[in-house]
Formats: sequence, C-alpha cells, structure tokens
Amino acid sequence: MFGLDTSFTILLIICLLAAAIFEFINGFHDTANAVATVIYTNSLKPWVAVIWSGIWNSIGVFAGGIAVAMGITNLLPTEILLDTDISHNIALILSLLITAIFWNLGTWYYGIPCSSSHTLIGSILGVGIAFSLIADDTSIDYVNWGKAADIGLSLLFSPLLGFSIAILLMYVLRQVVKNRIIFKEPVSNAPPPFWIRLILLLTCTGVSFSHGSNDGQKGVGLVMLILIAIVPGYFTLDISKNTSDIKENVIEINSILAKINPEELTVDERFEYSKSINLLIDFQTYLGNGKSFIDYNNHEKMSIRKDLILLNKAIKLLLVSKNLNLSLTNKTKLKKSVDALKGTTEYAPVWVILMISISLGLGTMIGWKRIVKTIGEKIGKQHLTYAQGASAELVAATTIGFSTWLGLPVSTTHVLSSGVAGSMVASKGVKNLQSKTISTIAMAWLLTLPVCILVSGGLFLLFRWII
Repeated sequence: MFGLDTSFTILLIICLLAAAIFEFINGFHDTANAVATVIYTNSLKPWVAVIWSGIWNSIGVFAGGIAVAMGITNLLPTEILLDTDISHNIALILSLLITAIFWNLGTWYYGIPCSSSHTLIGSILGVGIAFSLIADDTSIDYVNWGKAADIGLSLLFSPLLGFSIAILLMYVLRQVVKNRIIFKEPVSNAPPPFWIRLILLLTCTGVSFSHGSNDGQKGVGLVMLILIAIVPGYFTLDISKNTSDIKENVIEINSILAKINPEELTVDERFEYSKSINLLIDFQTYLGNGKSFIDYNNHEKMSIRKDLILLNKAIKLLLVSKNLNLSLTNKTKLKKSVDALKGTTEYAPVWVILMISISLGLGTMIGWKRIVKTIGEKIGKQHLTYAQGASAELVAATTIGFSTWLGLPVSTTHVLSSGVAGSMVASKGVKNLQSKTISTIAMAWLLTLPVCILVSGGLFLLFRWII
C-alpha cells in the first residue's frame, strides 16, 4: 500500500482509523450544539433530531471546501515532515491523535461542553514544540506561529461574539415580535406552534450544516497531515496535476511582478518581492524538465510544496500594500494565478472527505445525551424558551458559517454554549446563569490548550524514543 512495507502499512491504517474515531467522537461530542434546542423545546423527538443533524453534518463536510482543513495542515511547517525516518512521523501522528481522542472522550464522559478544535490544535502545537526541542536546526520555527495566532484569536473571540450577539438578538426579538409565546417555557411534551417549530428546525439544520463544514474540515486536515507525514510521495502535492498545467500561472505571475517597481516599496515589502522572484526561479527550475509531480522524489515534492506556500504568503502581503503600483486588473490576475497554484498543495482526495463525512455523520447520531443535558438544563436556571433556543442557534450557525468562509476553525461548542448563556442573561440577567456549570466550561476552555500541548508533546518524545 503506497509502497510501504507491511508494518508501516498497518500503522498507516491504524492512524487513519484513529482519525476517523476522532471525528466520530467529535460528532457525538458536538451533537448537542445542534439538537439541544429542538429537543428541549419539544420541536423534534430526540431520535429524529440526531438523525436529521447527522445527515446535515455529512452534507456540510462536502460543501464546506478545504480552507479550514489547510489551516490545520499548515500549522506544522513542511520541515517537520521532512524526516526521512517514517517511524518518527508515525510517532508524531500517534501522539496528537491519542491526546485529542482521550481529551474529547474525557470531557464528553463528564458532560463538559469542550472544544474539539482546541483539542486538535493544542495536540498539533504540542508535537511541533516538542520537535523543536530535539531538532538539529534551531533556526527553523517548527510551529507556524502566524497561523497559530490567527486560529487562537478566532477561538478566543468567537464565544465572546456569540454571547454578545445572542443578547442583542434577544433584545431585538422582544422589540419586534408581539406574540409573547416565544418567550415562554415550552409546555411539557407539547410541540410548539408550527411557525416556531419551523424556525427551530431551520436553525438546527443551519448549525448542523455549519458544524459539518467547519469541524468536518478539521478532520480532513488531520487525515491530510497523516498522509503527508507517512506517505509524502503521494500526498505532499496533488500528483494528478502535470507541471504543464500550471506553467501558464507561473508565467503570468512573473510577467505581473516584472511590472512592479521595487523602489516604491518599503524595506519589508522589497524583501517579500525579492523572495517571490527567487521562489519563482526555484519553481521554474522544477518545472523545466516537464515531469509530472508523481515523478519527483519526496524531497523535491516537499521543496515544491514549501516554495508554493511561501510564495502564496509573500504575494498576499504584497497585494495588501498601498505602495503596490499595479492596476486593479493586474492585481486580480495576480491573485487568480496564485490561487490556481495553491490548488497544487491545498487539496484533499474525495475518499478522505467521504471518510470524514461518514464518521462525523454517524458520530452525530449517538452519544448525545450527556452534553445535551448540560446545554439544555445546566447553563441557565430557567428552562430554555423558544426565543432563547432560536437565538443561540442562529448566532452559532452564522458565526461558524462566516468563520468557515474566512478559512478559520472555531469551536461550535463554545459558540453555541456562549449563545445559550447570552440568551439566558438577556432574559433575567447574570443571576440567570448557573455559576458552577459556567465555571466548569470556562475551566475546560482554559485548560484544553495547555494540557493537550503538554500531553501530545510528551507522548511524541516518548514514542520517538521507543518506536
């Protein structure tokens, strides 16, 4: 399989199964985010809600693109995957998988709404930091701190945004909606009026779809990380592409960069400009022999991948410069050509997306009760009203969908939980929150990253020594 011997093939299969298990756990860990409100407002029976949510989670994985997935993959620079000893890369993958799976299982068992995003990202950062401690070349950053900072800010501010907007939305609803039934607690076992039920079904569908499009991509990114680390010859680049397919884009980029006067740029911008020119020269050297990507050796593929990632970053910085004296047409052409080159590294095979889609969808259909109970009963002191349920889910679906569009991973759990908390505060103030539950969620939020970093880093150093 992929040219590996039997032992490494078995380890690859184990890693892929572990990634599917992680996404399966992610499914039942996060089911509550979509179904808690429709269950606690009697809008849908529990078994109908989780099946419906599972279907839309699966659809979301396919519809969400791969921008978030590539953000996960690019957390680890290519240098960390250049280790020619496959066993070391397997140690890396197993360390982050084991950490992510057990932390997710532990928080689910105790009914704590915890972020699978925090868990996965903390695990990836842990192995990157641990690798830097034993690396021979200390001049290289073995964690993409720029990407980590972007993701960290996204994870930090999205719950605050969810909390604030839920309060604002509840205020707007009180001013606009005259039918006060939506602000009352549901009658026991009685379904809500049809129009309320329809709204809640739509918000449930929206959260399920957006969860699949964002969290599903994290699973896709994890699988791609596994494949690049263990079988780089097949997955470092999209080997279905031929070098001749992208020569036109390289020529286009070269011709547009030639129109730029470097003297008009700042010192930092001139550095990015020079770097872009040098990267294109390196890239053209690889393209000059007319080979398909499948014909390059692993080191060459890694070098091409690194050049393309650095070129994309440099061009992106130039395009936002106020000193760039290019016409709007040329800027558009430059961006389009660079985006076309990105497809060589930013891709995922259909079977990977299908595997994650099925894993997430099936996981969503089970194990929902523990977290649903926490969100539905333990965040606020009152029973969830129709307005609170709809507000929290509308905020969650919108926030997650916008983050997916930006290519940033967010925590569905934290956005939805903070939305519920915001809706409770909007009704009766801060006193309407159950402080014990809020403090437990906050503690898990604060501990997830450092714990996962330490555990995955420690496991990596241990596995690298014994494997």
